[in-house]
Amino acid sequence: MNPQTPYDLAILGGGPAGCSAAVYAARKKLKTVLITDTFGGQSVVSENIENWIGDIALPGPLLAKKLESHVRHYEGPEMMIEKNNRVEKVEKEDDSFKITTNKSTYWSKTVLVTTGSHRKKLSVPGAAEFEHKGITYCASCDGPFFKDKDVVVIGGGNAGFESASQLLAYCKSVTLLQRSERYRAEATTVDTVLSHPNMTGILNARIQSVYGNKMVSGITYEKDGGLVDMPTDGVFIEIGAEPTTGYLEDLVKKNAGNYVIVDHRSQRSSHTGIWAAGDCTDALYHQNNIAAGDGVKALEDIYLYLKTN
Repeated sequence: MNPQTPYDLAILGGGPAGCSAAVYAARKKLKTVLITDTFGGQSVVSENIENWIGDIALPGPLLAKKLESHVRHYEGPEMMIEKNNRVEKVEKEDDSFKITTNKSTYWSKTVLVTTGSHRKKLSVPGAAEFEHKGITYCASCDGPFFKDKDVVVIGGGNAGFESASQLLAYCKSVTLLQRSERYRAEATTVDTVLSHPNMTGILNARIQSVYGNKMVSGITYEKDGGLVDMPTDGVFIEIGAEPTTGYLEDLVKKNAGNYVIVDHRSQRSSHTGIWAAGDCTDALYHQNNIAAGDGVKALEDIYLYLKTN
């Protein structure tokens, strides 16, 4: 594809927002390329998703498989799928946008940004040193390695409690540290997880360091003005996420957290021809179902834009 024959639409990202938009784009016969590293978004690591409408419960990898399968149903001359492609830069060139990935270059009349977010890393002494040596960011991936061990979860949001719930199936004990005076997870989830006899939750606890020898053997955290030393065999980090929007540089307006600022009626960004949807935007709530709806909303507006310009 060269600059003289651009796609109508380039969708960047294969999570719920990107896949929902891709299905609608295919049905509207827009010449589209979906560029993504993987399918499923952050939920791919979830052991069980219980709020995806239409499924009472399903594992994250299964949601990713279903999303990819739905989009691939429309794969063909008007719907190209470029998997294992990581977007590195988006630029405006004449009447088109140039999208550069780690593998190729694409041109499109419009762009829909749905690259979501990625997990924040712990930034205290010892965190970098012991990553993959007791510090991990995926309970569903690494939980079985900590069978009959005492572990710590850092973060009191839904992801933190979901990780704790998974770890309770393997570990001798799980202690969750939340830095503020209340948990951010849904109340029912908090009550259910904390009711487990091997589960402990600690509020107003700020982790200060991770230590060990070849592997993690403990952490220190601050609580009530004092330092507490806690021996542990593993540390699971769930301290939130940050948007994957660096490749846009200054092409669109972002807020202080680097989330793309959009018009929530249409999902339009500050740059004509670029829309954004899902967890990479300044939306008040970031959830799978909301992302999917915002992706459809964006696509409807993109279709009108292309047909009237």
